Order: sequence, then C-alpha cells, then structure tokens
Amino acid sequence: MTELLTIESIPQLQEQVRALAKERDAVILAHNYQLPEVQDVADYVGDSLGLSQQAARSDKSVIAFCGVHFMAETASVLCPEKQVLIPDVDAGCSLADSITPGELRDWQAKHPNAQTVMYVNTTAEIKALTDYCVTSSNAVAVVEHIYREHGQDTEILFGPDMFLGAYVEKVTGRPMHVWDGECHVHAGIRPSDIETVRAENPGADFLIHPECGCSTSVMEYVAAGDVDASGVHMLSTGGMLQYAQEHKGDGSTVIMATEVGMMYPLQLAAPDVNFIAANEKASCRYMKMITLPKLRDCLRDMSGEVKVAPEIAAKARIPIDRMVSINP
Repeated sequence: MTELLTIESIPQLQEQVRALAKERDAVILAHNYQLPEVQDVADYVGDSLGLSQQAARSDKSVIAFCGVHFMAETASVLCPEKQVLIPDVDAGCSLADSITPGELRDWQAKHPNAQTVMYVNTTAEIKALTDYCVTSSNAVAVVEHIYREHGQDTEILFGPDMFLGAYVEKVTGRPMHVWDGECHVHAGIRPSDIETVRAENPGADFLIHPECGCSTSVMEYVAAGDVDASGVHMLSTGGMLQYAQEHKGDGSTVIMATEVGMMYPLQLAAPDVNFIAANEKASCRYMKMITLPKLRDCLRDMSGEVKVAPEIAAKARIPIDRMVSINP
C-alpha cells in the first residue's frame, strides 16, 4: 500500500531519511527531475553523470541514488567498492531500453570498422560494447574528436537517441548511422508547443537543458530551423542554474524546455524569475517513482542494491573515461 504524504508528514520523513543516511554511512544523490521533497533531503542534486562523479568523490561507503536504474549502474561502474542502492529498482528509462546488447552487436557486425558512440543514458551492458559515451552537451565535441583521431571518413554508429544524433549530424555536417530510439518524454515537447508559449511570452529567453535526453528533440528543432533560435540558450544543469543565479533579481520571464522537475531547483535559485515550462506534461514517470517513503525504506533495509558485474564494469568504464577526458 502506497504511503500517503502530507505537508505534516514530509518533514518527519525527511528527518528519518537523514538519520538513516548518517547511520548507514550513506550519501544521498538526487537527479534534478526528482520530486521536490526528495531533492530537499539529498546531499547533492544534479545531472546523471555529475552525480556519479560526485559519488566517486564521496568518502561514504553507501550511495543512495535517487534517479533511474542506468544512473545507479553508472555509479556502480565508477565506484565498484561502494554499495549503490536505488529506492525503486523498477525505475527504468525508455531511452536506455530502446536498444539491447543483441541489437547493438548485430548493428556493429554490419559495420565492423565503425566507432560506436552511445549516449550516457544507456545500460552498463551497452556501455561495455561502446567506444565512446557522450552527454547532450559534449556529443559534438566527442564526434569531432573521433574524426580527428580516426580519420575524416570514419563510420560512426550513434545511439540510441535519434534526435541527438540528428542534431550532431547538422552541427558537424557529416552523416552518421543513427539508431532509431527516443525518450518517452520527447513526445511532450513539440515545435507547435514552443511556438505557442514563446508567442505568449515575447522576449523571454528560452533555455534548453543539453544534459537531458528529453530535450534533444528540441535541440533538433532549433538546428533544423523549426524553432526560432533567437534568445535560445543550450545550457547544462550547471549552466542553467548559473543562468538562474545571474538573473536573480531581474524579475524576468524564462521558458524552460526540459523535464518539468528542473523547475524546482531553478525556482530555488531565482525565486523572482518566472520560469515557464515549454510543456507542463513533459514529466518522466520513472523519475517520479522515487519517493520519500521508498528512500527511507531503502536506507532502513539496505534494499535495492545495484551492482554491475566486474567484467562488465571494467569495459563500461572505458567509454565513460574517454568522454570525460575529451570534455571534463
């Protein structure tokens, strides 16, 4: 039975979570798209890769990862000596699920000389078959690095996000083999939605979060010219929060095209700025599966452990390290 949260019960639950985290020697990491009450209890809030890097720097022996499953896997890959827990093991990712190891192997067999480039929003098994990982913000830099290092005629298998792949092709001016996958939240953000909200808020800046797979379709629309590029800012999580801090006190209106959970940290950073979601329905149901009661139970019972097999983790770490070395 789902535990009903109330305004009165949330502080008490958060106190329980903090006490359990201290008792278990745990660091609590929360993705930007988590529920506000979960973000509030976290030691660190950020994007998936940044949180995993934070996990690696932490001196705690336990990591409670409030995000989706592939993120907890990445933390396990980067922190093999630590115990990684996720409050709901069923919190998956439609983008990560859009390609299987068997499908990737078959694709690679058809292009034996190609370099495989995969978005960081993939499973550890996929990463283990990959040459380079990318985030939305450094995908172009990584692909350009590959052309410099391996030759201008190098074949590239890029996946699983078709929107990010199309965006990279437009920026580099080079065709790749792009996998036909997407995040389920993509469907919630369309050029018509953006045109409408921008028309209703003339002069408002338009922020796109490049670390979010859910925004890559919007990046493609901008690159294709379907969305007016004036006032558009392609910003990472840190960049978006820095934008909010720099514009605190402006009292301006800003449109944000990404998963709606990002509204909360932005509003905390700049309470006077009127942040508007490009589409209020752009919500990841998997992210919202993580709740305070589940986090409490996870820490209390030390349940929901995510452990990547050593042989997979060793291979999966290679493309991650390559990505970070190209664009730290």
